[in-house]
Amino acid sequence: MPHSQPVEMILNGEKEGLLLLFMKALVNRGSVDAVSLQMASHPQYLESFLRTQHYILHMDGPLPLPYCHYIAIMAAARHHCNYLVYLHSAQFLRVGGDPLWLQGLEAAPPRLRLLDHINKVLAHQPWLTACSHIQTLRKSGEQCWSLAELVQAVVILAHCHSLCSFVFGCETDSDLGPISKSSNGTPPTFCPFDAANGNANVPQSLATPSEHITRRRSLDSSFDMVCLKERIQKSQEEREKREEWFLQTHTLQQTDVEEEEIICLADPSRFITDPDFCYHEFTRREEAHFEVFRVQDYSWEDHGFSLINRLYSDIGHLLDDRFRSVTTLPSLHSPDLKRAIWNYIHCVLGIRYDDYDYGEVNQLLERDLKLYIKAVACFPDATKTPMCPLSWAPFKTSERIHVNLLIMEARLQAELLYALRAITQYMIA
Repeated sequence: MPHSQPVEMILNGEKEGLLLLFMKALVNRGSVDAVSLQMASHPQYLESFLRTQHYILHMDGPLPLPYCHYIAIMAAARHHCNYLVYLHSAQFLRVGGDPLWLQGLEAAPPRLRLLDHINKVLAHQPWLTACSHIQTLRKSGEQCWSLAELVQAVVILAHCHSLCSFVFGCETDSDLGPISKSSNGTPPTFCPFDAANGNANVPQSLATPSEHITRRRSLDSSFDMVCLKERIQKSQEEREKREEWFLQTHTLQQTDVEEEEIICLADPSRFITDPDFCYHEFTRREEAHFEVFRVQDYSWEDHGFSLINRLYSDIGHLLDDRFRSVTTLPSLHSPDLKRAIWNYIHCVLGIRYDDYDYGEVNQLLERDLKLYIKAVACFPDATKTPMCPLSWAPFKTSERIHVNLLIMEARLQAELLYALRAITQYMIA
């Protein structure tokens, strides 16, 4: 909808419509981040995704913000995801992180380095996640992690691992190099979606005093419709202000250049130990000595949700909304096909449903689609894995993205199930 049309025309629209309109306005300003732009064809899901991401990475929680973004860097590095490593390196600096930490994992504090093993396991072979890993983190003297801190860290790791799958599946990473200033002078990591989420790191000229939003906000207000309406209404004015801001902030831009030089040094390989550790077939029974994870014994609905919500307030509701929204999106895909995709991903990650007929997977998923799903879910690393050829001709763009969203969310839930089961075992030991 063009900016010239009256805002009143959308006041009675649904929340999804407002968000979509807001996204279109941001596209016109040239500032939407690539991942959000890909997800924009499913605004209901995008809203849920952004709520969760904002909550775990930008709101006050058990972990300080520099830790949150550094953990995100560690997670993205396991899959050599340049897009996310660069993005969170810049965000890390924006929230006051020590630039020296970006020299590599060995430069980070010992507490963060302790997460390296569980990061590696969750990223590549989550079925190896054990109570002993939690015990090590909990009993490390002055470097020990509280359960609340550990849960937030695990959520960030799983969120970013699965987001790497989406970036790889949509080939976002291949189109982007290191983050740099845009042609209109906006700092490299400013994303207007952060403003919608309540991120205070917005250039002064792009926000009025009434819009200086603190990080601690209620979940409902982080997508305040009045705020969105005001931003849409003032988009033209903001466009004019941007030029003024650019001319008045030469010193700030000099700082940005220095930060970019540091960010460019944030090579993903600097944050990886044991680079040969990778995904192996869980179903290679001649080697397997791991028990299948049976959802009947430990499920998200009956076990994971309550535990994670108790240790990290409200995150369970946000994650649950993501899982529900991705499976209920309007789609040409039948419910049976969506269920087959979800259960197949869990299966290759060692999770089984006793009440599901796995013969449906072979009936509903063609071989090429299965190869694609497995590559995106299990080893999304363009430096090692060429994208499996798959003809998307029968699919609309939104349907292709929906498949990648299903892969991302199924993987996210699988990693969380393994981690939360290990935490549960630690707590009752």
